[in-house]
Order: sequence, then C-alpha cells, then structure tokens
Amino acid sequence: MAQLDTLDIVVLVALLLATVAYFTKGTYWAVRKDPYASPYANGSASKAGKSRDILETMDKSGKNCVVFYGSQTGTAEDYASRLAKEGSSRFGLKTMVADLEEYDYDNLDKFPDDKVAMFVLATYGEGEPTDNAVDFYEFITSQDVSFSEGGGTEEKPLSTFKFVAFGLGNNTYEHYNSMVRNVNKALEKLGGSRIGAAGEGDDGAGTMEEDFLSWKEPMWSALTQSMELEEREAVYEPAFEVTEKPDMDAEDDTVYLGEPNKNHLEGASRGPYNTHNPYIAPIVESSEIFKVENRNCLHMEIDIGGSNLTYTTGDHVAVWPTNAGKEVDRFLNVLGLASKRHMVIAVKGLDPTAKVPFPSPTTYDAAVRYHMEICAPVSRQFVSMIAQFAPNESIKAEMTKVGSDKDYFVEKLLEILGKGEKWTAIPFSLWIEGIHKIQPRYYSISSSSLVQKDRVSVTAIVESVEIPGAPHVVKGVTTNYLLALKQKQHGDPHPDPHGLDYAITGPRNKYDGIHVPVHIRHSNFKLPSDPSTPIIMVGPGTGVAPFRGFVQERAAQAKAGENVGKTILFFGCRKKMEDFIYENEWEEYKEALGDKFELVVAFSRDGPQKVYVQHKLKEYAEEVNNLLQQKAFFYVCGDAANMAREVNTVLAQIIATQRGIPESKGEEIVKAMRASNQYQEDVWS
Repeated sequence: MAQLDTLDIVVLVALLLATVAYFTKGTYWAVRKDPYASPYANGSASKAGKSRDILETMDKSGKNCVVFYGSQTGTAEDYASRLAKEGSSRFGLKTMVADLEEYDYDNLDKFPDDKVAMFVLATYGEGEPTDNAVDFYEFITSQDVSFSEGGGTEEKPLSTFKFVAFGLGNNTYEHYNSMVRNVNKALEKLGGSRIGAAGEGDDGAGTMEEDFLSWKEPMWSALTQSMELEEREAVYEPAFEVTEKPDMDAEDDTVYLGEPNKNHLEGASRGPYNTHNPYIAPIVESSEIFKVENRNCLHMEIDIGGSNLTYTTGDHVAVWPTNAGKEVDRFLNVLGLASKRHMVIAVKGLDPTAKVPFPSPTTYDAAVRYHMEICAPVSRQFVSMIAQFAPNESIKAEMTKVGSDKDYFVEKLLEILGKGEKWTAIPFSLWIEGIHKIQPRYYSISSSSLVQKDRVSVTAIVESVEIPGAPHVVKGVTTNYLLALKQKQHGDPHPDPHGLDYAITGPRNKYDGIHVPVHIRHSNFKLPSDPSTPIIMVGPGTGVAPFRGFVQERAAQAKAGENVGKTILFFGCRKKMEDFIYENEWEEYKEALGDKFELVVAFSRDGPQKVYVQHKLKEYAEEVNNLLQQKAFFYVCGDAANMAREVNTVLAQIIATQRGIPESKGEEIVKAMRASNQYQEDVWS
C-alpha cells in the first residue's frame, strides 16, 4: 500500500470535512428558519418552537377551556371563536381557541376533570375531516389508539375528559355531519364524558346559524351545572390591542399593506405555496364564454410554471380574493374611519393564545381590504354584541331586538344599518374578532395536467344575486375581482365591474401585469387509473369545469394511441345560443375520440318544457346501465342541494328498472359505488 504524505492527508481531511458539512447543512449548521412556520408576522400564536402539548399550553396560560376547530373555509373557526368569547364573557371561563393541527393528542388521558374541551368540527367532501383535522381524526378513531400512560380502548383512558361537540354539515351530502358523529362516538368509546347534546348545524337547509344558537343555550346550561359556573352579564373584553401609530408612514417598508407574510412584504416570495402563502401567478389568457350581455362566465389560464406548484386533473385552484373598493369605502365610512384609512395600526393579542389573523403593523384600509370578510353575513350573536356600542339609545334598542329575534333580524338589519349613523364607538378589535378572516375561493380546475402541467384553467360564472329587501344587488367578491382582471387584460385602463373598483394591482403594485394570488388544493375527484375504463359525467353549468379537464386528457391519450374507454358527458345550460360553454371545444375532442366520446345536452329554456341533465340521464338509461355493468366510473359536479341529489335518485331508479330489481336494491348499489369510489362527487351548495 502506498504511503500517504502530509499533503495527501490534508487533502483527504479537507474533503471529509466538506462532505460532512454538505450533508449536515440545514440540520446542524446554517439552519434556515421556515418563513411560513408562523403565517402571521408579529402574531401571538403559531410561533416557531411553540409547544404541541395542549395541557402544558393551558397550564402556562391559566386556561380551563379549549375550543378546538376543524375548519376548511373558516366557518368552524368562527364558531369556535364565538364559543370561546361567550364562555369567557358570560361564564368566566378561561378560554382559548386551538387549531387541531397545532397539537398532539396522546396525553388527553391526563386531561383533568376541572377543564373542558370543545370541538367545532366541519365535515368536508364525502364525509372527510377538514385538512387541519386529519391527524387528530386518524388518531382518535384508530383501532389501536394508545395514550401517554399506555391505555387503550378497553381501559377507558379518557375517563376524566369532559367535552362538548358541535358539527357543521350539509344534508345534501350522503355523509351528513359524519365528522362530529364519528369523533363523538370515538371519544365516548374511550371513556370521555360529553356535556350536553352533540349539536349539528345544517348548511344545506340554510339553518346553520339557528342550529348553532338553539344548540348552545342548553349546552351552556349543562356545562354550568357540570363545572359549577355562574352566569354574569356579558361585557365585551377585547382579545386584541389595536394601537394607532401616527408617527409611522404607511409606505414604510415594515408596514404590511396586504402582503400575507414577511417574504411577500420584502418582495422575496418563495415556496412552498399553500393556505398560508399564495403564489402570485400571472393570468396569461382570459375570455368571456357566455354569448349574452347581462351574464358573465370567465375562462382563465393561470400560469404556475416555476412555482413548484403541481396539480393533477380534478384538483382545485384556490384564488385569494380582495374586497371591492366600493365595499371597503362603505365599511370604513360607517365606522367613521374613512379619514384615517391609511393610519398605521399595530395589532397584538392580549392573551398568549390569541392569534392575530393578519400581519402587523398594517393600516385600517389594508386590514379591511385584504383580510376581513366584510361582505359576508353577520350572526345575530355578533349583532347583539355590537348593540352596546350603538350611536344612540334608539338604535341600540333596535339592535338588541335584532340580535334576539330571528325574524326581526331578517326584516330589519339592513334598514337599521342604513340610517347613515357612524358607529365610531365600536372598538376595531371587535370587528377583527367578529368578522371572518377572508378565505380563498376554490374552483375546480378545468384543464388536464397531462396536457398543460404548468397552466391551470378556471371556469367561473360572475356572481350577481338579488336578495329580497336588500337595497342593492349582492355581487360575488372573487368572481367580480377576476372579471376586473379580465377587463384589464383586454385593454380597459380602469376596469370597474359594476362600480366595485378593485385594487387589482395588489399591495404596493405587486400584482401588476395581471397577476392573482393562488395555491393548489389536491382532490380525490380523479379519473380511473386505467384510461380504458368507461366514465359517465354529469355537469350542468360550470359543473362541467373538471370534465373539460377529463375529456381534454382522454383526447390527448387517444391521440397518443392509448385505448380510451367510452366517455359520456351530460351537460346542461339555459339556452344553446347563450350559455353553451366550450361548444366548439367539444367538437374538437369528438374528432380525437371518435365514437368513444358522446355529449348529451339539456337546454332548460329552449323548449316549451324545462329539461335538465337528470331528465337526459333517464333517456339514456339503457346505455348508462350497460356502462355501469362494465364498471364505468360515475361523476357528478355542480349544485349539491338539487341537481346532485336528484341525479343520485335517478341513477338508483335506472339501475332498478334496467336490472329488474327493487328500487331499494338500486339505492344499495349506488351506495356501494360511492363506498368503492366508483361514484364521485365534486359539489357545492
């Protein structure tokens, strides 16, 4: 063996050190802080290094009540905040609100009996937990769940665990409120003691708010007895301190003017892009696809190339909206804040568990424009809360009545708020607490990732809803924002759809050049892995969006020489000459797919009688049944309340009639299809 001289040894040692340094970078040295570990700069919660031990957190902050939420769109989080607020102000509980994904649950067996846990749980999709509740749900419902002191189901490890439960569901879905039902069952099986009934709110029936209000009073009564609480007159106690900073300039580079986090503020946005961190994506194409002047339907192509965002056909794109300038002006004016809209404010939690819902410092204008859901309905409970700050006794009396009488609430709220009085006495902290944080809006991607992996297509009707008794037409926040972007892209120097006046260039003009903040949400709504499997799709209106992606993908596969199964699409709209979207494209796909593609169209207003997709489905009963017997996948996208429910019923009837079996047996077959993922839905109410 050759001898090593001193130089050889030095070189080898240097190489060894370099290798060690390379593989340990980011682990033991040069550790880069995750810029998104805390989505809200200067907030009081979600900080790096925060304990995942809920009992430790409660003990350190002196809490005896934790309100957990599982939320997809922010509604469950809002109800959780309301419960925590009421528990504190009315009953003297020391409450905190907690995101389910921020804690571990293996020590719930040590949860003392002088504390209580509340769960506000939304059911998402087909009976699934919301994204932030997945880990908790899988843990608590596991067959071999194990806690810190080793107890399993047989030992009833949660014998000292008191809990309260309320679910948010939609009766148009098969697995109505399954999240709260399953969690309640699991907790009781493990020995937990539920206080009061497990409440269930029904968004499908439009009674969510009333369901919540009617549930919580008996619950509070039961909790008062169980924990020996005393009710007191509810007095507003702010969760946040809002401090005006007149010495700071709004254009200071440390002030957030709508940027979602520090990296966006510094102009150095980087991934991963997700629910806390949007990608500012260019819109490369946009067009109007309706042929009528009084209604709009947009097609947009959003470029995600270079972002490391990926999607698969059937996924959703989330668009982060901005409130319309017209609505921002109205809101600030009624609060008496219009003259100091650009005043810099610092917001901080007065409690270590209070999470500031947006970055600080910011301005009144930026907080309202980019972070607060000012166009959403407000609850009767919130109206009751702001009554104490009414401009005068007359309005206070009216507001108090509005908050306590649901019929009066519907009839009178707009009238009362329309009297022109300024509500200057309401602390801005109360608005931060009482109004939802503005949420991304999700759209089914209408393109195929196989065909265009770096571009997502969006198909969206611009919303315009007339509400009886309302003094103005309610305009969709996000779709009108997209319409403004489309108008700018097509040369309008001052796009202003319906006089709404969006700040489409974004904070500090960072969205200029036709950009929109987005992220991708993955879905289980997928094509069969084998392209030769037949598929049946039902998608009226913009419910056809994901099916454009499905058909686009199958056309590409056919062109590539793959064996593609029968692909039949049931599409419905009002009139052929008005809203038959993608009419020419379907012809192009037909050329590629030949007799493997069949488009069946229902025009509801072109004939003497209204014809919908469910009627056409019945007409094609024999073909539909034959395809199902060939293990065809069945897909529905669109309105959950009526269309999707009726399609489900019609399909069971088709199976029963075509196979000569009782309708009840047909219903069982459809249920089995759902369970095996052969029947898939992407629906909304």
